[in-house]
Amino acid sequence: MSAQNVQAENGRVLFSGDAQTLIRANFCSRYAERILLLIGEFHAVTFESLFEGVKALPWERWIGKTDRFPVKGYSLNSRLFSVRDCQSIIKKAVVERLKQVYHIPWFEETGDLYQIQFSILKDHVSLMIDTSGEGLHKRGYRPAANAAPIRETLAAALCRFSHLRGYHTLYDPMCGSGTIPIEGALLALNIAPGLFRDFTARHWCHFPDRLWRQEKERAQSLQKSEPQFHVFASDIDRRSLELASGNARRGGVEKFITFEKADLRAFQKHSEKGTVIVNPPYGERLLDIKEAEEIYRIMGEKFLPERGWTYSIISPDEHFEQLFGRKADKRRKLYNGMIKCQYYMYFKPIGG
Repeated sequence: MSAQNVQAENGRVLFSGDAQTLIRANFCSRYAERILLLIGEFHAVTFESLFEGVKALPWERWIGKTDRFPVKGYSLNSRLFSVRDCQSIIKKAVVERLKQVYHIPWFEETGDLYQIQFSILKDHVSLMIDTSGEGLHKRGYRPAANAAPIRETLAAALCRFSHLRGYHTLYDPMCGSGTIPIEGALLALNIAPGLFRDFTARHWCHFPDRLWRQEKERAQSLQKSEPQFHVFASDIDRRSLELASGNARRGGVEKFITFEKADLRAFQKHSEKGTVIVNPPYGERLLDIKEAEEIYRIMGEKFLPERGWTYSIISPDEHFEQLFGRKADKRRKLYNGMIKCQYYMYFKPIGG
C-alpha cells in the first residue's frame, strides 16, 4: 500500500504516509481491525503526568470547535490501572488544550466524530484517533450471519496463510454464512475489502472527496480477472447457504462461488488440485465435544494426502491431530474471538 517506515509490534503495526496512504489503508487492509492516527506517545505513572502529556499534544490539528471526541481505551501492567479514571483525565486534558486554542468555555460536540483511543502498556501511553469507525472486519457484505461466524479478518488471514492464489480452486465444506469463500475470492481476485463500506474519516474535512474517489478507483483498477479461480462451498444447513449466497452477492463475488447443500461425509473434489480451508464447529461453542471430535475424524478420512491438494483447519482442540489421524505439516497459533486455536495445515503428499 506504499506505506513508509513499517514497524510490526505486538498487536499493532506502525507506518507513516500521507492522506492517500491513510485512505488506501482503510480501503485495502484485509487483516487490520482499525486504522488509527497516532497523535503522540509518552511515559506516565501519575495522573498528573498523564494529564500534562495529553494536554501537550496538538489535538486542534484534527478536532474542530463543534466536533465530537469521546475517549476509550485500556491499561495493562501499568501503575495507572483504572481505565475509567484514565478516560476521565484524558478527556479533561483534551478539553483544556482545545479551550486554550479556540478560546471557548464549552464544547457542544455535535459535529463529526473523532474517537480518541488510548493504550497504556507498562506505563507507556499511546494516544490515537480512530479513522475507520466500525471495525474493518465489518466489510459491509454480511448484514446477517449464522451462529458463531468467523470474523472476516481472520478468514482472510486463513486464506493468506494457506497461500491461496488466483489460479487455485478453493473448497470449504462447512462454509456456514460463507465468510471463508467470500474472503478467499476477495483475496484471490485482489478486490479491496473496504469498497463496500463507509469510514469515519470519510466525513472529515481533512480528506477531500476527490482523494476518496481516486483511491477507490485505484483499488478497482487493481482487481484481477482470474477465469481459473472458483470456490466450491457446501454446508449441511440450507438456511446458512441462503445467507452465504446473499453475502456473496453483496460482496460481488457470487459468480465465482458454487454453493451446495451437502454433508461433510459427502465431500467431493471437482478439480485436479485444490485448497481446502475449514472452520469446523467447536464443541465449546455449537456442538458437544463428542460431535466435534467426530467431525475431525471424518475430515481425516476425507482429506487424504494427495499431490496438488492442501488442507487447513482451525480448531481449539489440543487433540485435533490425534483425532484427524495425522500430524500437521505446519501449525500457527491464532485466536478466533477469545478462543485460543491452532491452524493445522497439511500440504505434503504421501511420501512428501
